[in-house]
Amino acid sequence: MGPDRCDLLCLDLPHAEEVRAALPPLDAAQAAAARFKALGDPVRLRIATALLTGGELCVCDLAWICEASQNLVSHHVRVLRTAGLAASRREGKLVMYRLTDTGLSMLAPARPADLSTPSTSGPADSGAGPGDTSPLDAPSDTAALQEA
Repeated sequence: MGPDRCDLLCLDLPHAEEVRAALPPLDAAQAAAARFKALGDPVRLRIATALLTGGELCVCDLAWICEASQNLVSHHVRVLRTAGLAASRREGKLVMYRLTDTGLSMLAPARPADLSTPSTSGPADSGAGPGDTSPLDAPSDTAALQEA
C-alpha cells in the first residue's frame, strides 16, 4: 500500500456517520467552491485583499493599487461580484466596489500580512470555534449586488 492509504480497513462507523451527517448538502458545497474558486486567481485575490484593507474603492484606485490595467481589474471585480464576494454602487460617474459580508468572512482570517510573504510551514489551525460561521454558511448576498 502507498503512504496515503491504510494497510487495513479500519472504519469507525459511528464517528464516520456523525461526520457524514454534518457535511453540507452538495449544492451548498458547490456554491462555496465557486466562491473559493473566485479567489483562486492571484489578481482577484490581490483585488479582494485591497478591498479588505481599503474598504470601498473604485476601479481606478484598484488598478493603481494592484498594478493592473483598468480593463483587467474590471473583469476581475465582475467575477468577484458574480461569486457574491463583492458588490458595487454607482456614485456619479464612478463605480465603487466593496466586499460583501460573504467576501469579508472568507478573507478576514487571511490578514493582508499573511498574504504578503509565502509561508514555508504547513497548514495552520484556523482557530475557528464551534460558533464561528464558515463560507459554507455565509449568505450569497446576491440581493445587494448591483450591475455596474
